[in-house]
Amino acid sequence: MKQQDLESIRLLVNKIPLDDFCGLTPNEVHSLLYDTFGDNSPLKIKADISNQTFDSIPFFRLTEEFLKIIQRGRFIKLTQLGALPKKTLHELYNHRLITEYVIEFGISKLTREIDSAALTSLHINTQLTGAIKKSNGKLTLTKQGEKLLQSDKRHELFRLTLQTFTDKFNWSYNDGYSEHPIGQLGWGFTVYLLFQFGSQPQAAQFYADKYLKAFPMFLRYFPQESLGTPQRDFTTCYSLRTFDRFLEWFGFVDIEKQKPILDKGKSIIKRTNALAQTFYIQ
Repeated sequence: MKQQDLESIRLLVNKIPLDDFCGLTPNEVHSLLYDTFGDNSPLKIKADISNQTFDSIPFFRLTEEFLKIIQRGRFIKLTQLGALPKKTLHELYNHRLITEYVIEFGISKLTREIDSAALTSLHINTQLTGAIKKSNGKLTLTKQGEKLLQSDKRHELFRLTLQTFTDKFNWSYNDGYSEHPIGQLGWGFTVYLLFQFGSQPQAAQFYADKYLKAFPMFLRYFPQESLGTPQRDFTTCYSLRTFDRFLEWFGFVDIEKQKPILDKGKSIIKRTNALAQTFYIQ
């Protein structure tokens, strides 16, 4: 068989929907993995997202409030360790857009930035967007940040916030699991799954199994341990990163947590209206 014939077959095979990808083709999955916001990706961000929808996206709203605090005072003076000061942390947390279990139940108090994974992520992600910069121990708005705070730039700021969080911010920063991009690489595939199955409540394990079926190579990063299994550790990592610290933070899923709360696979997941008001599948 000629090389040209082999190439034609390969191109044809890559356009065939596969059960392992829940009906997507290898080409579509490749785009979801490596060019989620590109022209060939089946996942698209809507161009006409309403202000009501933006208001329902907690992490985006925190980003706006964070930028407004800096704009109001012209700068935020960081601690000696380069973290947000307690006053800023409390102002952001008191919006109650994203709360922390350990703080709400009195297990710990919000005294340092590291006491809140959401606020730590907010600080890092907003710097990565280029909307703010750090200089001489202070955070200030960039010219881009000033522009993005204009009321008619919400879509642009949202897209930048989302794309930075998914493409640049390292999700493994907030947990003790593998540094490999479990959940983050292929997050668009999880969103696709929510469009397919998320209208009805499903256990997080349901999505973890489908993600692992599509990307089985991730299981190798979870060695056999005496206190668990690779499959369970994978499920916990995937669920924590994907649902608890991404999709819920962005208001795209509701999570009904089950006991024991550390068994993430038992959490019940359902997509919200904000998901379909923000994305569509082409």
